[in-house]
Amino acid sequence: MKTIETIATVTKDGKITAQLPLSIPEGEHQVVIVIDEKPLAQKVESKEKRPPLNFPVDNYGYWPENLSLRREDMYGDWGR
Repeated sequence: MKTIETIATVTKDGKITAQLPLSIPEGEHQVVIVIDEKPLAQKVESKEKRPPLNFPVDNYGYWPENLSLRREDMYGDWGR
């Protein structure tokens, strides 16, 4: 059993067309289909309408000149 995620096209008469990997042998296969209720085109539109994220920025000034972020300097002899 394989799980394949792909995009399928559904026509007005209820037929579905999907591109599968070439590793799937030709012939009849039992298939389970899970369909998202919103078509892909509607999902793209909703993403375009969302405003950009606004992250706050805090300024705490410059780092001290002698600041070291080395593990040895931050924790000293801890864990030895």
